Amino acid sequence: MWPTFPLPLDADDDHPKEECGVFGIFGEKEAANYAALGLHALQHRGQEAAGIVSYDGANFLAQRGEGHVSHVFRDEKLSRLQGDRAVGHVRYSTAGGANFRNIQPLFATFEFGGLAVSHNGNLTNALALRKDLVHRGSLFQSTSDTEVILHLIARSEKTNVEDRLVDALRQVEGAYSLVVMTEKKLMGVRDPMGVRPLVLGRLDGSYILCSETCALDLMGAEFVRDIAPGELVVITDQGLKSLRPFRPQPPKLCIFEYIYFARPDSVIEGKNVYTVRLNIGKELARESPVDADVVVPVPDSGVPAALGYARAIGIPFDYGIIRNHYVGRTFIQPTAKTRQLDVKRKLNANREVLAGKRVVLVDDSIVRGTTSLKIVEMVRQAGASEVHLRISSPPTSDPCFYGIDTPSRENLIAAQLVNVEAIARELKVDSLAYISLSGLYRAVGEVGRNAECPQFCDACFTGVYPILPHDHHNEQPSLPYSQLSENSDPKGE
Repeated sequence: MWPTFPLPLDADDDHPKEECGVFGIFGEKEAANYAALGLHALQHRGQEAAGIVSYDGANFLAQRGEGHVSHVFRDEKLSRLQGDRAVGHVRYSTAGGANFRNIQPLFATFEFGGLAVSHNGNLTNALALRKDLVHRGSLFQSTSDTEVILHLIARSEKTNVEDRLVDALRQVEGAYSLVVMTEKKLMGVRDPMGVRPLVLGRLDGSYILCSETCALDLMGAEFVRDIAPGELVVITDQGLKSLRPFRPQPPKLCIFEYIYFARPDSVIEGKNVYTVRLNIGKELARESPVDADVVVPVPDSGVPAALGYARAIGIPFDYGIIRNHYVGRTFIQPTAKTRQLDVKRKLNANREVLAGKRVVLVDDSIVRGTTSLKIVEMVRQAGASEVHLRISSPPTSDPCFYGIDTPSRENLIAAQLVNVEAIARELKVDSLAYISLSGLYRAVGEVGRNAECPQFCDACFTGVYPILPHDHHNEQPSLPYSQLSENSDPKGE
């Protein structure tokens, strides 16, 4: 999860990338099997690597590897992960970060015993902390910001493990949802603003911590509640206790969880993601209607919003683009000719639906614009007479520093072109409209956006960062750092 912002390795996919999903279970004799099931459900949050660490009462056992969960955890590998507790992780690495040593959960042995940690998010002062730790003699084995937390735990002078963890987290800035396992405990903690999600569940007598409720649904577990921003839960054989070790902050859940990252069947902070996306499409239709013949989603993430748009405007919804779900990274070295086929490896136009039609294309976001342009060209080649592009998020004008891989501003089309009309010309569409920021908040179920203290982190649309991106002063946010929220207290002290 070390922050870098070049073009992604998978250059034919122009969506932002969530960098991981976490899972932990305590008190279930087949813990690793359930962890693997949970990671299957969270596969959308990271497809490049996966790992599980279990504890069998005497030893910590680990299995990590590159690729999808089904590839990393075959039956014989899972059978070696014994014990009634386990933590797991799925990961999307940024370019340059695909290093085996970065695959989580990370594990270390301390004076109090072993500890494994899975992290979703990004620490915005990790570079500075790492430099200081190295100066004081720490030896790093990975380039992951998560390892910084391990070194801070090791150097803490507190007596018990949860106090050491809190001591470490009071020194970090940024976004984190952590699942931590020791010989006797399973712990889950969110940063004081709750940028990344974490939920608590029950399965018979066992407790589960995971990134989304869809992981609970897969195994028939009961959803108990969300872990609150700034909350630390500690699970032992005696049960669960909740601690609030950080000063309360205004919550800032990443609003992109509703737009794109979370699975549609998950419930995030009490809101069903599919319903929110339908509402986004309806709001987009109210704001930007168009006289057309068919509404077509860019699959798969654009489907609910497109359905909501079609229902609100009274135009037929149809699958004019078909996605190939069995495409991994290309093994073909790109040439000028084969590069033009990048999008067609994943998406293909359904000519029967598109030919001679005025088409409304609905997608969740435009980042660089490279994929959007190719899709528009593909739809026109299939015979569409008009192409109108509708986007279920506001323009992405600024990079994320809290656990999403987005390019720097010079690679964001909305930051480089002066207005929506210029972007429309660049993408060769007949019209282009994004949902407004206020419309997005209405669709999510909020009355409106409070400019002084918005309910969500929406920095990728506004450039207003609720937590100081300490390591990234050269990234040039669209607003000066002096104008960041005065309510921000990244250390939670």
